[in-house]
Amino acid sequence: MANHPHSLVAIVTCLSLLVYVWMILRVGGARRRSGIAAPAMTGDADLERHLRVQLNTLEWLPIYLTSLWLFTLVYKGFPFNEMIAVGAGLLWVVGRVLYALGYVKDPSKREMGFLIQALATAVLLFGALGKAIYVLATVGL
Repeated sequence: MANHPHSLVAIVTCLSLLVYVWMILRVGGARRRSGIAAPAMTGDADLERHLRVQLNTLEWLPIYLTSLWLFTLVYKGFPFNEMIAVGAGLLWVVGRVLYALGYVKDPSKREMGFLIQALATAVLLFGALGKAIYVLATVGL
């Protein structure tokens, strides 16, 4: 890993973005099935659920991706830091897929996927924040 710093986190980042592309493509499929052309966004429940999944994921991506990389960078040199980031990132991907599949099937079935991805993001976000505060408190500016 020393010769390829952060390669696994980069792969998880790309995988996360590919999951988002998958959601975009599913919106296109729902549009075709419904016959509702852009820019309309309402009029078919299936299309609306696919759009909501895609938009909710877009809302989370900046928080998650920034937290993923900040966690990776502030724990540089800490044993297993990258593996923790990778694990949380993979958990986020699984959570988003479960969220998407559950929401489209029945919006009341989105909770588990949402909770999984929210927990993964919280680990990364608060882990990065905690480490940054610790460093400032112990080392100073």
